[in-house]
Amino acid sequence: MADKHHGGCLCGAVRYEVTGDFDAFFLCHCKYCQKDTGSAHAANLFSTKATLSWIYGDDHIQSYTVPGTRHQKAFCKTCGAAVPYTQMDGKLVVVPAGSLETTVSMRPNAHIMLASKASWDDGLDEIVRLEGMPK
Repeated sequence: MADKHHGGCLCGAVRYEVTGDFDAFFLCHCKYCQKDTGSAHAANLFSTKATLSWIYGDDHIQSYTVPGTRHQKAFCKTCGAAVPYTQMDGKLVVVPAGSLETTVSMRPNAHIMLASKASWDDGLDEIVRLEGMPK
């Protein structure tokens, strides 16, 4: 039986379901992923086998593709949270890992595009780790 995952945006306006297995899980450090996440990298799952279904809110989704590239981001028009999208005429499902509310059993396959990683993205495993907010 294929995996079934659920997720949504921050404000709850968009809900989705992905049915099927993921092929890959990449942490992308390219300059576009840094810009569209506001972080060191994006964390996306990819599948050529899964199907993406909108439970509700597909009319709240906006999509942007960087001109001259394949870099795309889909997001809720209300809260701006990243949501899944398809590429390659629907043959590839791309799911932002942080938008999922179900557990993903696979670990990331690789950090990619490290040649353009953020200058401060070194030795992050060495800094203090806190269970909650700093005091």
